[in-house]
Amino acid sequence: MKLAVDAMGGDYAPKQIVKGAIEAARKYDCEIVLVGDQEQIEDELKANNAQDLKNIQIRHTTQVIEMGEHPVEAIRKKRDASLVVATKMVKTGECDGVLSAGSTGAATAAAQLLLRTINGVDRPSIATPLPTSDGLVLLLDSGAIVDSKPKDLTEMALMGSIYSQYVYGIENPKVGLLNVGEEETKGNKKVQTTYPMLKSMSSINFIGNVDGRDIPTGMADVVICDGFVGNIVLKFAEGLAITLFKLIKDAIKGGGIFAKLGALLVMPALKKLGKRLDVTEYGGAPLLGVNGCCIICHGSSTAKSICSAINVANEYVKSNVVERIRDSIEKEEMLKNDSEAN
Repeated sequence: MKLAVDAMGGDYAPKQIVKGAIEAARKYDCEIVLVGDQEQIEDELKANNAQDLKNIQIRHTTQVIEMGEHPVEAIRKKRDASLVVATKMVKTGECDGVLSAGSTGAATAAAQLLLRTINGVDRPSIATPLPTSDGLVLLLDSGAIVDSKPKDLTEMALMGSIYSQYVYGIENPKVGLLNVGEEETKGNKKVQTTYPMLKSMSSINFIGNVDGRDIPTGMADVVICDGFVGNIVLKFAEGLAITLFKLIKDAIKGGGIFAKLGALLVMPALKKLGKRLDVTEYGGAPLLGVNGCCIICHGSSTAKSICSAINVANEYVKSNVVERIRDSIEKEEMLKNDSEAN
C-alpha cells in the first residue's frame, strides 16, 4: 500500500504527523508519501533519525488549508495545498489512500470534488469506531452530513455494514437507527421515514431503533444517524472518557493512603481500561462513499493516532472496501427495481 499523508494538517503538524508516519513506516508493510513543506518535513525526519527510511518519500507543496477557511473555496484557490495534492495523488492512482488531520470539512470536500462519490451514493459519510463493553461500534455519520436525508441514512447503513464486516470481521453486522426510543413510531419525521426504508433492505441486518444509552453496550455493530447528532455523540463520548479518568485520579489523590494503596492493586486493570477508551488506539475514521480510501483524523492527533490511522488505511485498502460498497449499492438498486416492477 502507498499512502499520501497530509503532513501539514492538524494542531501538531508537521511534528506529530511526521513522527506518526515514521512509526507506521517501521511497523507496517507500506509506503508513505509525506505531502507538505519539504524543509520542515526533512527537519522532522532528521530529528527522529529517519532520513534514510526507504519507504518514506516527500512531495513538496507550498500551501496549507487552515482550519478556519471555507473548505470548497480553499480547495479551488489553493491548488498546491498539501491536502489537495495528497488527494490528487489518489485520484491519479499514484497512491492508494489519503490521510489528513486537518480541516474535516476540507478533507471531505476535497474527496468529493476530486475523487467523486461512488455511483449511487449521494453524499459520503464519516464512520467513527467507538469502544463498547465487548468490542467496537461503528457510528456514522459523525460529521460529514449535518442535514442528511432518509436516503443518505440508508446509504450509511449499507456502507457501515460492509466496512464492519470486511474490516472488523463481524459477520452479518447488526445495524441500528439512533432514535429517542425503540418503538417504530418514535422520533422526528426523518427517522420515521427512514425506518421502513431500512427495514425493507435485504443487504443489511437491521435490528430497529436504538437509544443513545445502547451505543456503548454493543447492542448494534453499526449505528446510523445524521452528522449533526453523530458529531455531538462522538465529542460527548470523548469528553466523558476524559472526565471519568480525571474523577478517578482526583478520588485517589484525595482518598488518603488506603486509596493510594488500593489504586496500586487495580492499576493494571485501570491501564487496560484506559487503553480501551483511548481514541488514539483507533486512529482515523474512513470517509465512506468516495472513489478511494480517505482517512480523516482528529485535529489534535498525536503520533500514536497517526500511526494507528495509517494501519486503518492499510486495512481499508486490503479489504477492497470501495469495490465492495460499489457492488452492494448496485445489487440493492437492482433488488429495489425488481421489487417495484413486481
